[in-house]
Amino acid sequence: MGYRLHTFSPEEDSPTGQIADREVCADYNDGEAVRAFTKEVDALTFEFENVPALVAEIAETEGVLVRPAGSILHAAQNRLREKALFGKAGLPVTPYRAVTNLVELRTATVEIGFPAILKTAAFGYDGKGQIRLESEEQTEDAWQALGGQACVLEALVNFEREVSLVAARGADGDFAAYPLVENRHVNHILDVTVAPAEVEPAVAAEAENLARQLCEYICLEGVLCLEFFLLPRRQVCCETVDSESRARELLLVNEIAPRPHNSGHWTIEGALTSQFEQQLRSVCGLPLGSTELIRPAAMLNLLGDLWQNGEPNWQSLLAFQDANLHLYGKREARPGRKMGHLTVTADSTAAALETGLAARKALQRN
Repeated sequence: MGYRLHTFSPEEDSPTGQIADREVCADYNDGEAVRAFTKEVDALTFEFENVPALVAEIAETEGVLVRPAGSILHAAQNRLREKALFGKAGLPVTPYRAVTNLVELRTATVEIGFPAILKTAAFGYDGKGQIRLESEEQTEDAWQALGGQACVLEALVNFEREVSLVAARGADGDFAAYPLVENRHVNHILDVTVAPAEVEPAVAAEAENLARQLCEYICLEGVLCLEFFLLPRRQVCCETVDSESRARELLLVNEIAPRPHNSGHWTIEGALTSQFEQQLRSVCGLPLGSTELIRPAAMLNLLGDLWQNGEPNWQSLLAFQDANLHLYGKREARPGRKMGHLTVTADSTAAALETGLAARKALQRN
């Protein structure tokens, strides 16, 4: 779209660095390097949450546009701050307690009950930094295993599915949301996203309403993914309850990612405007693009496990003409590491998923 991209990262030859006009390699905590970088750009955005808030603070001090704002990044970096934000915005969340020591943990388990999930407040993703608690006897070991740091104890939710929604809000306050999608995980890592999610229209509408509510509350300028737990319908089954009221009872907000998200990668082929173009539009003050679904889609992650018997069989994968391959340019393949993804569009989500699973299986070498 005619913009020049500068990227800042502690790693050289990063996925973004490989396509950037300029790659700067320095530590995020190197204030002078960050300051020099911000003087070369007109706007700053980020691709993941584990960027020290110092970076946004320096950029904002230097008068550079930071979109989303540094305060939003700061909230998303810590589960306790994130939960507090949800509460202030009026979003429904799982029952939880803040925990800063073992005594507080034991008190929290009495209030929350078992089973429960103990999560570190900071730097947790893809199932890392969390332990399931089944009984009081596990609490001390779990506390020690997580390093005795600030945590959040959440009630275990008997959810039916995890769904998510990518939304954007422009500098002018305009809001746009992509269709609600269903996410399926393996070993706590996203495995497959199906777009759109097969849910009641009222549920999809309520998810969009909650996303709008949050984006407006935090004055978002950028792209954001909101993850939900979808509760079993039998938990809200009263016939006298209308569909809109039932939808409000079925959704719990899990977490946010104020950036393009793995569960939105399907938008590259499946929507009129990809989430990445939408990020650029919102950061640069352009009108938001259409989020209309082109065709039903399935996105499947490609993890480093596929490399365990050598280079995957790309030729067999690409024999599937509906399969769109995206590799991220990471140098080393490790088990559980996201190395790329493939997306398939079709006349139905079932057909897209069937083709996608077959295409990914074709990558494996015996």
